[in-house]
Amino acid sequence: MSYWVGYGKYPTLYCFIREVKVVAQKKNTGLTWYTMDLHLHTPASADYLQPEIGYLDILQQAAKKGLDIIAFTDHNTVAGYRRMQEEIDQLKLLQQLNRLLPEEETRLSEYQKLLKRMLVLPGFEFTATFGFHILAIFPKDKPLRDIEHLLLALNIPSDQIDEGSVTVGASVDVLTAYKAIHEAGGMAIAAHANSNNGVAMRRFPFGGQTKIAYTQDPYLIAMEVTDLEKKGRHATASFFNGNKPEYPRRMHCIQGSDAHLLKKISAFQNKLGVGERTTDVRIPERSYAALKELFESDNFSRIRPHQLSSQPAYDFIRDAREEGANFMQDFHEKITVRGGNLYDIIADICAFANSNGGTLYLGLSAQPGKTFEGIPRPNQSIEKLQSEISKRISPELACKFEVQETEGKKVIQVMIPKGDDQPYAVDDNKIYLRTETETGMAVRDEIVDMVLQGKKKQLGGNAVLHALPKPIFSSKDVQDTLTEDEVETEGQAPPRTGVEIVSVDKRGGENYHTVRALRNGSMAKNVTL
Repeated sequence: MSYWVGYGKYPTLYCFIREVKVVAQKKNTGLTWYTMDLHLHTPASADYLQPEIGYLDILQQAAKKGLDIIAFTDHNTVAGYRRMQEEIDQLKLLQQLNRLLPEEETRLSEYQKLLKRMLVLPGFEFTATFGFHILAIFPKDKPLRDIEHLLLALNIPSDQIDEGSVTVGASVDVLTAYKAIHEAGGMAIAAHANSNNGVAMRRFPFGGQTKIAYTQDPYLIAMEVTDLEKKGRHATASFFNGNKPEYPRRMHCIQGSDAHLLKKISAFQNKLGVGERTTDVRIPERSYAALKELFESDNFSRIRPHQLSSQPAYDFIRDAREEGANFMQDFHEKITVRGGNLYDIIADICAFANSNGGTLYLGLSAQPGKTFEGIPRPNQSIEKLQSEISKRISPELACKFEVQETEGKKVIQVMIPKGDDQPYAVDDNKIYLRTETETGMAVRDEIVDMVLQGKKKQLGGNAVLHALPKPIFSSKDVQDTLTEDEVETEGQAPPRTGVEIVSVDKRGGENYHTVRALRNGSMAKNVTL
């Protein structure tokens, strides 16, 4: 909340005062790891390779694989989910009429047992314009008629709505589909985004602006990838981690089986069965709402490739240390006032809020092999940080704090959102920005740019000055679809970080430069070299 206050006999002299509020969240309690596979086909898909398989067979196989959450996502139809429901309803009716055969009673009992321990969600895999695939997942109580109405609105022909065909003629474009799925109460997930028919697949001749729009759209809640277990800068999740100027939004990445079989068989080496490529999510309960809340959050530490109980405990902080400090994360070994450690943390929080958001890890360094002490009393330290942020950062900023454990020691994870009321300041007069791996003071033109963007947002809803470009298909812009190694080999891609000199003005024998930041396009004037 902001308000103006006049002082004494000078009614035209005002001081702008902002109330500050910080949201602190201590160690998560009641969170459990659940295993999910949100990309399962059934015999309702025309290209399903084992049409003799029943829906109970799929549930039984999912249970054998230890799955807690699954989704039926047949091609452009919900016929598979509907047929499973119709079978269950028919068995229940026969039970009410006391006409169940023994084998039918066993079948109904098995259905009820599995559906009690497993969340089965309805959905479909939509084929958008140019053949891009999108998963649409809905709550289990969503009326199937409503989902079928959505399919019709997405231009799936009414005479094909039960066929489960991959090819459905001229449907709608990707961005329209994202928005329609969201407005219908569903989750839009880019299917196998880095592979065939994916919105981020390589070597497909569509322009860089289109790729940015298709992977950064606000209605896209997550991306399904085929290399979630891969580490390093060439992994899809690493590419979409928010560090690249063209792709500032960090994306939640999951993996699914895209199962067209009950079990993998030698005759179809490239096809997976139920639960053979899965994801673990850490949520408070096994529900659609909890899953959606996780995908909509800035917490990226509660999603991981499925981990067997025999494997070492997953440590996402170890992975973060291997990545090191970057545009989206940093590390601080101490939070003491002495030595300026606490102020450095406050400055980083301010910088992340003024940039693209980010995460701080407190109690350890970014060097993977270096020993660290951790935070002996993390809850007290969180209260101290909360108090300091409340007193020193304005305007209101909602940070989240969690106590984590790595290598047997407790550390604090601070999640800072991208602020919606920029610029944020420390002690009312120090404004910081994040540039690559460091935090620095913002210059005048960067501050002006933040103010103008904030004003534009107030006037135009969610619009910003540097809005995402509209998708433009172009066969000439294949460069953006190359791998980073190929780009380096070609030697044609312009730099994406640093600054460029726009103009030079000579005054009094001194050159004053106007420079543009390549990451975000902000301008700075009167720079001397």
